Amino acid sequence: MSGYLQDKVVAITGAGRGIGRSIALLAAAEGAKVVVADFGVSADGTEPSSAIADEVVAEITAAGGEAIAIASDVSTMAGGESVVTAAMDTYGRIDGAVCVAGILRERMLFNMSEDEFDSVIRVHLKGTFTVYRHAAAIMRKQEGGGSLIAFTSGVWALGSVAQANYAAAKGGIVSFSYAAAVGLERYGVRANVIAPVARTRMSANVPTTLAEMGDPEDIAPMAAYLLGDASKDITGQVYSVVGNKIAVWSQPRELRAMYNDERWTPELIEERLPTTIKSERLPFLDMVEAGRKAAAAGEKPNG
Repeated sequence: MSGYLQDKVVAITGAGRGIGRSIALLAAAEGAKVVVADFGVSADGTEPSSAIADEVVAEITAAGGEAIAIASDVSTMAGGESVVTAAMDTYGRIDGAVCVAGILRERMLFNMSEDEFDSVIRVHLKGTFTVYRHAAAIMRKQEGGGSLIAFTSGVWALGSVAQANYAAAKGGIVSFSYAAAVGLERYGVRANVIAPVARTRMSANVPTTLAEMGDPEDIAPMAAYLLGDASKDITGQVYSVVGNKIAVWSQPRELRAMYNDERWTPELIEERLPTTIKSERLPFLDMVEAGRKAAAAGEKPNG
């Protein structure tokens, strides 16, 4: 390897499996000292175990790298802090924090329980906050600042049939990272987001055949780039990564506007909105319709 991340200290949550594991292995191979953080739960958030984090550390050390394992529940403030503290206590600094940890609780919105909603928000969104919060407090005071990387999904913008909780969490992560980018830029701390499409435990249950699909190893180089010094001026971006494709999402902005000399009435809005502002159909609705047709024909729909 090239030593792209030589001597950087990087903490990665959800690093025991899938994308997180691939990032941890590549970061270590590129010279980083890695905190492998994973609570070791199943895809639905149950059955915690620290064994998988230890296994990744064993892989890294066997290859000549440096790493430590920690099993912390990042959905708690203490858990997020412990990840950062582990980096500081062992290596004396933290240059990057990558928040991959997540769970799924799939259910149609009208059947979703409070716990199914709260638990997904807690692990994905709050789990990003707890790590960002404690990492940023260190990074803003240290030479070189730092890099914060969160993980979202295309559902943050497109929606999802049976994952309203997941879509809300992933949308929250994007908005939260925009705010982090704006608030931390003056301190040399950047915040970016990756929206991966890869074969993982969580993608295995997607009810459609995705048009594009990759592997966890495809995601790791983008994370390594965003952790490296070459990306020090990049912040507030959302990147899709799938297979050999990398794409950047547009920044949210108003598309069109209409004005009236006096206060609007519902009747005036009804008259003018369809031709002046117009409305754009949510793209995922077309996928849902295609899915229904495919299901009726006994086929797995394309996504």
